[in-house]
Amino acid sequence: MPGMVVFGRRWGIASDDLVFPGTFELFVRVLWWIGTMILFTYHKGNFDCNGGGVLHTFLVGLMVVLALIILSLCATVYVSAQGTITNPGPRRSIPALIYLRAILYIPELVWACLGAMWVSEDSKGCDPATVGAVITAVIASWIILLFTGLGVVFVFDPLGNPRPQHSAMEPLGVRDQQSTEGTQFLSTARSLAVKVWESRLKLLCCCLPQDESHRAAFSSIAQLDTDLVPSDIAAGLALLHQEQDKMEQSRDPDIMVDHSPSSPIGEDLETELDKAAHCMQFAAAAYGWPMYIYSNPLTGPCKLSGDCCRSREAEYDIVGGDHLGCHFSSILQSTGLQYRDFIYVSFHNQIYEIPFYVALDHKREAVLVAVRGTLSLKDVLTDLSAECENLPIEGVLGSCYAHKGMCQAAGYIYKKLVNDGILNQAFSIAPEYKLVITGHSLGAGTASLLAILLRNSFPTLQCYSFSPPGGLLSKALADYSKDFVVSVVLGKDLVPRLSLPNMEDLKRKILKVVSNCNKPKYRILLQGCWYEVFGGDPDDFPTEMDNRREEELSQPLLGEESLMIRHSSSYQSLASDESPAHTATHLPLFLPGRILHITEDGPSCFSQVRYRADWSNEMSFRIVLISPRMLADHMPDAMLRALTS
Repeated sequence: MPGMVVFGRRWGIASDDLVFPGTFELFVRVLWWIGTMILFTYHKGNFDCNGGGVLHTFLVGLMVVLALIILSLCATVYVSAQGTITNPGPRRSIPALIYLRAILYIPELVWACLGAMWVSEDSKGCDPATVGAVITAVIASWIILLFTGLGVVFVFDPLGNPRPQHSAMEPLGVRDQQSTEGTQFLSTARSLAVKVWESRLKLLCCCLPQDESHRAAFSSIAQLDTDLVPSDIAAGLALLHQEQDKMEQSRDPDIMVDHSPSSPIGEDLETELDKAAHCMQFAAAAYGWPMYIYSNPLTGPCKLSGDCCRSREAEYDIVGGDHLGCHFSSILQSTGLQYRDFIYVSFHNQIYEIPFYVALDHKREAVLVAVRGTLSLKDVLTDLSAECENLPIEGVLGSCYAHKGMCQAAGYIYKKLVNDGILNQAFSIAPEYKLVITGHSLGAGTASLLAILLRNSFPTLQCYSFSPPGGLLSKALADYSKDFVVSVVLGKDLVPRLSLPNMEDLKRKILKVVSNCNKPKYRILLQGCWYEVFGGDPDDFPTEMDNRREEELSQPLLGEESLMIRHSSSYQSLASDESPAHTATHLPLFLPGRILHITEDGPSCFSQVRYRADWSNEMSFRIVLISPRMLADHMPDAMLRALTS
């Protein structure tokens, strides 16, 4: 934050990221050196086998090389552990130590080749145990060299070079006055970042057709970049989690969360919970056989094995899907519906085009549309197309815009349902039924937007949206949807709190909490891992910035040479909450409809978790809550288990 600069370029790690990898390599090297010393002592004065002179030279040279490597690793680990994230001064010698360590790879490579030659040509007649030990040492050398190369590729930063050079004698104030050049440089760097990430996505998705819609998705996603080193993000998340837990522990337990003004209470809450639990079965079933096997690991394969091999003539339309029919068989098992109850089933999956099915729910007398959540790379790309897209709705006052990817997906399903006459077919069979739309995650966001599109044609429709993304609807559309959409959120689920403004706010908080911590990064990570696994009291670290000078906070946090020579928005935002960088750069987006928040209410008998449900409002999800369960609470089986408990 930013990465350190060695070999004339910026890398994807900082100078305090070498403690753990250095310690691990040091442990391996010390064991290796001890083993080599034992082998040399065992053969001391007895190198009279064929090639014994080469073996003697190899062992002596290997011990010398290992000793030098061990010393360089000790120095690297010690220096890397000094200072703090925001005080890299004690780590100024890290680049020199890295250069030294790189030089030591040359004799190590030479000795690995020498050992390989001795094993292949000169080891005949020598002790088999000795030959085996040398073979092990040679293999270990090549493995370490290979992993070192992979490590270099892993931390390689394609944005690290080129970068503009400034005179060392040029005052910082003079640089700051060159605002035009600074703006132009940041714009160039940002464009370069977008191009690099767009190329990465194209390479990752090389199997997808490169049409216009795919290229637009890649370009949109590529703009979600950050200049933080991954370990800094991990340290910031660990600190932020403990800070949030301290605030939660100090909160008055008697203070209750306000109900949304338009939310029903009392008996209506129980009714909505009952309906939500029923609809969640259909939303989870839309994931097909992967989710069914995941939820039923013991009985699922047996139940599906027979159904997947049967061939039946369907009375419904199925688009795409697996050739064995396991997706549809799992839907039948999960929902309890019959074959004749399905009107249309689509497993077709592309960017902005997600699977869904239409069925007759006789129990609730509803034509039910269930939209699948994220289950493929194409779905991920739809999720990440997070720009705003205009969605004008008749009768809605105010700005109407929504998540681009899900808006496109909802438009795709809308055309299928209306233009292809799928809904007309369903209501011709059951004209007295009402329309219900449901989905989970990506399916939840798409289902909510689909409900908004269909609202004028079907005034009595209802939508149950489970774990929808937080960055979905503008305020006008969110308020409009409260009459017919119910969003259900479990615990500290990350996705309902996921939006571009929330992520910018999270980044700002990470920068702030990291800049105030006076502990080295390795201690933050160790204590954070201990806290996440074993719990305990949150660590006590400074969180206020009263004693920090504003001019200090506006400087790059690490003081190391950076791609961002001038002040980036990340650093500016530390100075003041009213700074220009802290103003919203993205349009605010909200959760759809009324929000039903389910939280743990403590364990009951046999350590089973009890849950409670309360009506909440969209402002309660404007910050990201750090928790080990922030991803687990998003899983469909966890949501279904909570609703049916």
